[in-house]
Amino acid sequence: MYTLYVKTGCPYCARVLAYMDQEGIERQEKNIADETIRAELLERGGQVQVPYLIDAKNEVSMYESDDIVEY
Repeated sequence: MYTLYVKTGCPYCARVLAYMDQEGIERQEKNIADETIRAELLERGGQVQVPYLIDAKNEVSMYESDDIVEY
């Protein structure tokens, strides 16, 4: 299962979400508009930057929409 940190109105997040929808990729979305989620992202990734993908199964995490779509 993938976890994707996003922010409402973020065009880079929208690109990743559209790709995941197109490919039928399931994910848990976490919106950093919630301060608790924002703090969680900072702790996990070290930056408050979205989109941020976590693939827990393969122990992979990454920022940057192009990298996420390529992955």
